[in-house]
Amino acid sequence: MRSLAKLQPYALLLIRLVIGLSMVYHSWDKVMPSDGLRHAYYNHHLLAPEEHFNAFVASLGMPAWSGYLSTATEFIGGLFLIAGLLTRFWAFLVTINMLVAVLLVNRHHGYAGSEYSLALIAMAFLLCTAGSGSLALDRRFGIG
Repeated sequence: MRSLAKLQPYALLLIRLVIGLSMVYHSWDKVMPSDGLRHAYYNHHLLAPEEHFNAFVASLGMPAWSGYLSTATEFIGGLFLIAGLLTRFWAFLVTINMLVAVLLVNRHHGYAGSEYSLALIAMAFLLCTAGSGSLALDRRFGIG
């Protein structure tokens, strides 16, 4: 079993990549206008996707501005998790973000609608406790 312990850095890297890519992928539509940045800039609709998401967040009974926090956690946090930079901090925020998603959105769909979010919560919480591993920028900068 000691040979499996040698694979721990790669396992943490894989978990970071899965969560990070998932967060970036699911936040892309909130960050990037569907008709592109250039078109959105000239039509003054650069934040239209985010404003649409904020309206959805407000419909859940939360302040609309918390949509910005959620999107930043997903997009910026996803990028940081991919790089393995400030991993524990961003993994903690992802854990909270996904808990809110389960409690306010997914729970209405039962376990089948929550299992993906629950898996992300478990993986993000693992990164909170275990750290980023040796194959991360955290290690290079002496952070975690």
